Amino acid sequence: MVAVELSPTQTRAQDKAFVQQCSFVGLRPQLPLRWPVPPGLPASPKKRYRSHYVYLGYDDLDDSAHWEHLSTFDLVLRLVDFSPLRPLLAWLLGWTSARGKVPFDPLSFFLLISWQITHGWSRAEALRNIQDPRYTDYKVWFGFLTNDYPTEGGVRYFLTTIGHHSAAHDDTISVPVDDEHAAEIAIQYLNHVVAGAAHLLHQAHLLSPQAWQQAQVCPDGMIHDAASAMRCTSVQDSCYQPLSTQAPRPCPAQDKGKRGCDCDTLRCVQACRYAPTRDPQARCVYYARSNQPIHSGPNASAETSAAQQAKGELRYGYKSLVLQLADPVRRFSMVLADDFLSANEREENPAAALLLQLPLFYADLVVETVAGDAGLGYYAFLHACYLRGAKRVVDLRADPSDRDKALWTVRGYNDKGRPICPFGYAFTANGFDAQRKRHKWFCRQACLKGTQPAVQIDALSYPPDECPYQNQQHPYGKVLNVAETFQDGSIRLVRDVPVSTPTWKRLYHRARNASEDRNSDLESWGLKRLPLYGSPRGRALVALADAWLNLTTLARLVREATIAARISSG
Repeated sequence: MVAVELSPTQTRAQDKAFVQQCSFVGLRPQLPLRWPVPPGLPASPKKRYRSHYVYLGYDDLDDSAHWEHLSTFDLVLRLVDFSPLRPLLAWLLGWTSARGKVPFDPLSFFLLISWQITHGWSRAEALRNIQDPRYTDYKVWFGFLTNDYPTEGGVRYFLTTIGHHSAAHDDTISVPVDDEHAAEIAIQYLNHVVAGAAHLLHQAHLLSPQAWQQAQVCPDGMIHDAASAMRCTSVQDSCYQPLSTQAPRPCPAQDKGKRGCDCDTLRCVQACRYAPTRDPQARCVYYARSNQPIHSGPNASAETSAAQQAKGELRYGYKSLVLQLADPVRRFSMVLADDFLSANEREENPAAALLLQLPLFYADLVVETVAGDAGLGYYAFLHACYLRGAKRVVDLRADPSDRDKALWTVRGYNDKGRPICPFGYAFTANGFDAQRKRHKWFCRQACLKGTQPAVQIDALSYPPDECPYQNQQHPYGKVLNVAETFQDGSIRLVRDVPVSTPTWKRLYHRARNASEDRNSDLESWGLKRLPLYGSPRGRALVALADAWLNLTTLARLVREATIAARISSG
């Protein structure tokens, strides 16, 4: 009899603890869920606002029929009291004094922009809708109690300022990039907003205890096309340097043998005329949608050259890099932290920085496993995982030397990171020791049991008499402990879960599902192409979107638990 695989929703509906704790009735003693903020944050220095957010309660949720007419966004407004978020937004806006013009309540801006994001509207549409009589209830929820509304310039200013101030405090985290050097990566304080939304999920017991105490963290990136049109695929920082007779501007396109630009016109004085000035951090990248080489095969395009296939799709813009937490019991994921980069920037250093600064935002989160793509398979990220005591389930980054099997017995491991003895036999995994942060392997005297060697050495007779681990003093054969690196000092292929095993596949596929879910949600909100110019605004918009991915997940799960509770009660 074939077992029926349950959907995530069906799995959660059968979880009694989830239904009891996370339904509206179970959550009611905790409502409203108050937004958690970092300790020691000063109060907003502003005493008056042109708008004022006040939590309006959840009384209408007592009517079960009313739930059918509430969107996920509506449900969040009733479940969460955003008032404690005001000081954090004021701090990110750089407010230090009550002097100056009377501003709008930053929470009104936050909710207005969040409303825009989750509905996939343009900025103009959101501002037009908030003034429409049909949306009077949102006007009240957001705190616009008079006919005084922000302008498009005001919304741009809000996003630009919090995006700029996210890293304006000069706080960095040191990421070792090899044994001798380290990179200083800026701490992004917009992650306090993302973390606040994540803590609400934990506070409401929507996460299983296992997900928090044995966390699987899943890093991944998503390309966002810039609002500016691409004009040159080779644009770089030097293209934005003003011209001078002492320092002529180099042309990276001409260095690649292309026509490029001589930058000898008035239009090129401040910046190359082919460099979009409103998106100076946007860059081009060939996105292959795979970490593995593309080989010719029946599915390869007949109209595309092999060189073009290897390059992938040309994209121009930015990249959002996130750490997600995957709950294997309740089968959903949430965003823990994010960063915002140029599209062509490598991921391993900023991803390592996010991983190392998780304790700043989640003091009691216990990271057990980190699963990600091969682009993270460099020293910086693998070393950061080891420092956190997490098992490394990172896809393998290939090297041409891996194809030479003769080298396996010399270096002591194969192309999948499995230890190989000097006589060519593969070791057997015996589990990961979390306390000592090492994986134990043993040869199991494979050479005496008729096992075929992974590498057969021509000048050697089998079974090899020279092996010193064939006697009774070594009943398990040779025992090998692999910690951070192999014995030759290499870390590239060290993995704490054997590659391609069922456990590896389960953890890795869970990470891929989390990534695909986020990408799909952001695309549905219209964020595959950014609707605004500049890295600071893009950073702020994506951070708010990631926070609202968590908040909409919260509302969706509460709705599911509430429906399941009603069904079970008859």
